[in-house]
Amino acid sequence: MSSERDERPVRPTVEDGTVAAGSELIGGPMGRRALPGGWWTPVRVIALVAIGMFALGMVQKLPCYDHGWFFGATTQYTHACYSDIPHLYTGRGFDAGLLPYFDRIPQSLSGGMDYLEYPVLTGLFMEIAALLTPGGGTVQYREQMYWIVNAGMLLACTAVIAVCVARTHRRRPWDALLVALAPAFALTATINWDLFAVALTAAAMLMWSRGRGVAAGILIGLAAAAKLYPLLLLGPLLVLCLRAGRLRSFAGAAAGAAGAWLVVNLPVMITHGAGGFHIREGWAKFYTFSQERPVDFGSVWLFISQRTGNPLDDANTYVSLLMVLGCLGLGALALCAPRRPRFAQLAFLVVALFILVNKVYSPQYVLWLVPLAALARPKWRDFLVWQACEVLYFLGIWFYLAYTGSGDKHQGLPPEGYQLAIAVHLLGTLFFCALVVRDILLPERDVVRRDGSDDPSGGVLDGAPDMVVAGAARRARQAAYPQDRADGTRVQWGTGSRNP
Repeated sequence: MSSERDERPVRPTVEDGTVAAGSELIGGPMGRRALPGGWWTPVRVIALVAIGMFALGMVQKLPCYDHGWFFGATTQYTHACYSDIPHLYTGRGFDAGLLPYFDRIPQSLSGGMDYLEYPVLTGLFMEIAALLTPGGGTVQYREQMYWIVNAGMLLACTAVIAVCVARTHRRRPWDALLVALAPAFALTATINWDLFAVALTAAAMLMWSRGRGVAAGILIGLAAAAKLYPLLLLGPLLVLCLRAGRLRSFAGAAAGAAGAWLVVNLPVMITHGAGGFHIREGWAKFYTFSQERPVDFGSVWLFISQRTGNPLDDANTYVSLLMVLGCLGLGALALCAPRRPRFAQLAFLVVALFILVNKVYSPQYVLWLVPLAALARPKWRDFLVWQACEVLYFLGIWFYLAYTGSGDKHQGLPPEGYQLAIAVHLLGTLFFCALVVRDILLPERDVVRRDGSDDPSGGVLDGAPDMVVAGAARRARQAAYPQDRADGTRVQWGTGSRNP
């Protein structure tokens, strides 16, 4: 295969049967003699599609924008258009000019939350949106404008995500169309502020794919200052860099992440008072709230609790234990797989593990997984099956809240129906995880590696020889090269070449 051909983008209408069938709606697959190019590059097309889908998601919220957020106890649920954004504008004191983490929120506004329960960069995002929100008019008008301003900022995040995913795998820009067209992405984009952290995470993965480890680490640190989950990406990087003998690259990324996180958090985290320096109570609210929070919507723990009547007061212990065991399992998978897993594969699995065992699986958490899923397994049929499960749960939770909030009328989805929605929701994520694990164990089934690629999102890991392997991978290497000794000799997978 020539190097020139290697640089050509993979055409999904040729590679993916589902895309080929769907393309018949617009004239069929691209022909052999087609000359793509000009202004309509894949990245630009994907960005515009993502913006269009985001706009459709905003349209879906119109029944709430005009009525549901302000009138009627369950209207925002029956129309499935709920959003935290307008409610927290007044509920967390932004309308009153309170400064997050520094000013205590009056009980009359917050309903029991004395400080903002979000990480620092998300709080900054919310504060900037509040400063851009026009003053005057009624409270309803200001809440509407606050949602509009936030939607505009989240739209920018969506464009960043689409562009970063499109550029992470150089030869596979069209995989980002999975993100742009994901129905659950459009439906949940403006429920909360998660897209800010997702955009920083997508940029971090792009930087890592370009071999810029420190920049990737800085972005991971910033993303973790907006939402906790991006910190999990350092785990896959550690085991993959260990297997490839690239621990120096990991150290640079980890140092960048720690430094960026501290630079953002320390000014808010530390306060000086009687007796010296202390952790600011407002800054710690996110962490204490996460620790004290009971089992909540969408989680396997809520399913068990509702089915058994057990409140599961020890859920934190169960979550921690399962998370540790799951991470150990992923580490073993990374070291024992016949071919080193791709970074995107392990990144998806570790974030999915965190969501699956967590005390809450909110509908917007799907935003964390969509870009990683598009990079981990860009197969349209399987992706759409998973998305169908997420859309079903998106409808299920709102109709369940309508049922519980409508008093004796019970208009909506009863608990048994909601439990079924949770089960489908969890099984859909597990289904996609199982396919990614299968691709790792059977790398010849990996869509991304069909053309001979190793790890397009791996940066310094891409094409690197193995240094540390275990289990089946060690036995396979010893069988192929019985003369290799444990003296640091490295064998590059699949080529038979040795690098002293």
